[in-house]
Amino acid sequence: MEHKAVNQSRKKVALVAGAQCIIGRNLISYLETLDEWEIVGLSRREGVNTNKISYISVDLLNEADTEAKLNHLTGITHIFYAAYQDKPSWAELVAPNLAMLVNVVNGIEKASPCLQHISLMQGYKVYGAHLGPFKSPARESDAGHMPPEFNVDQQQFLEQRQIGKSWNWSAIRPAVVGGVALGNPMNLAVAIAVYATLSKQLGLPLRFPGKPGAYDKLLEFTDAGLLAKATVWAATTPQCANQAFNINYGDIFRWSEMWPKIARYFELETAPPLPMSLNVIMADKEEMWRKIIEQNNLASHTYQEVSSWAFADFVFSWDYDMLADGSKARRFGFHEYVETEQMFYSLFDELRVQKVIP
Repeated sequence: MEHKAVNQSRKKVALVAGAQCIIGRNLISYLETLDEWEIVGLSRREGVNTNKISYISVDLLNEADTEAKLNHLTGITHIFYAAYQDKPSWAELVAPNLAMLVNVVNGIEKASPCLQHISLMQGYKVYGAHLGPFKSPARESDAGHMPPEFNVDQQQFLEQRQIGKSWNWSAIRPAVVGGVALGNPMNLAVAIAVYATLSKQLGLPLRFPGKPGAYDKLLEFTDAGLLAKATVWAATTPQCANQAFNINYGDIFRWSEMWPKIARYFELETAPPLPMSLNVIMADKEEMWRKIIEQNNLASHTYQEVSSWAFADFVFSWDYDMLADGSKARRFGFHEYVETEQMFYSLFDELRVQKVIP
């Protein structure tokens, strides 16, 4: 498919890598509301072009394909990097995720002389949050941890590459991101909604399935819409150049308080937590999901598209506090806020509007 040339008269032109993920989709939706932006989205799956956004299907792991697909993008001013390649181990994540970023930066540096900023999407893994109990609340100035960790490698690449260049970078570190993007391996809100729907179909209460000890620990989320605003803010605010920011809003919670509220939203009772791997117990529910689609006249999404069970298991395994200090962003001028409880309700409402759940 031919892609329209970037309109060079535009003030800002965003290249969004990972355009179909939760973060990328919400970032594009936000940029579309801003008059001064034109957008190019990169992903394996092509999107629908409009007068403001052009999608390019590209294999970012393929250096030659990436360069060939990006060489006409002469007007890119901002790279928003949110692409991710999943692998079974922490060590295996490093090479492909670093390579994709390197390929994008190489391609755009060659093509676009007007590059101003590269925004890197990270997370609390920078602090070792995925390894076990860590110093919390984590701060951007905290010491690093023993590798492997691809987020760190990516930031180090940008730090070295930026020396002597006219562009600068920012690193954005959200908590678990709440958004609606089907077919995404890291979508907790959809996993909870589907789990609740299946529980209701079976006449069961909504049991918290997480690891013992996870039910009463402190954690936080980051709304995908708010994250999009923070990402653009950091990319366009001069004092944020070459800085990392935790993006959250201090609205911490415990599952022991939130879970009954989620159950009430779905008109379900609760029962005591019962540790169980959703990735295991949900493996045989595909036929049941097809029946739910037929009975409720839902959109015909595949069971795989609405399943993020492995990620849900990962989040529900945190039997330690999962917190970061978000005050740096506020000190630098970002003051947006979303209440976590309302975020969940809004996401579930959206899933119903899209006829993903009944």
